[in-house]
Amino acid sequence: MSTIFDQATRAALIDRINTLNENSTAQWGKMNVYQMLKHCSTYENMMLGRTKYKRALIGLLFGRMALKDFTENDNLIKMNVPTLTQLKIKEDKGNLLIEKNKWIALLEEYAHLTDPDVVHPFFGRLTKEQIGILVYKHTDHHLRQFNS
Repeated sequence: MSTIFDQATRAALIDRINTLNENSTAQWGKMNVYQMLKHCSTYENMMLGRTKYKRALIGLLFGRMALKDFTENDNLIKMNVPTLTQLKIKEDKGNLLIEKNKWIALLEEYAHLTDPDVVHPFFGRLTKEQIGILVYKHTDHHLRQFNS
């Protein structure tokens, strides 16, 4: 199973990020490319354990079951999966190069992540292995969204 902790996998994702530009348009969803880049940086800060969010009630009820669907197979994240409210980006314009570089720098930090303390607002407490799979799938999902 693909994971962000694999250097070659991370490098391939970064190559795909570098193909994004102001003409990149979404194949689905409501985000533009700037919002997607900012959303993904916000997500990485959460998955690196820097930003903590309160658990959602629905996550407390169903999060652990859903986590299995996301981490125990190679299935892609489906189109139009709802975004956590905390990760929605309202501003719609900004510097794409700066946002791409922020996201890439955050992805590079996974090479040195040793003892993560991550409680996902929907899935709950995550192991390092689950973080690796989820980050890979989330990144791939948004790059596919923008045909990269």
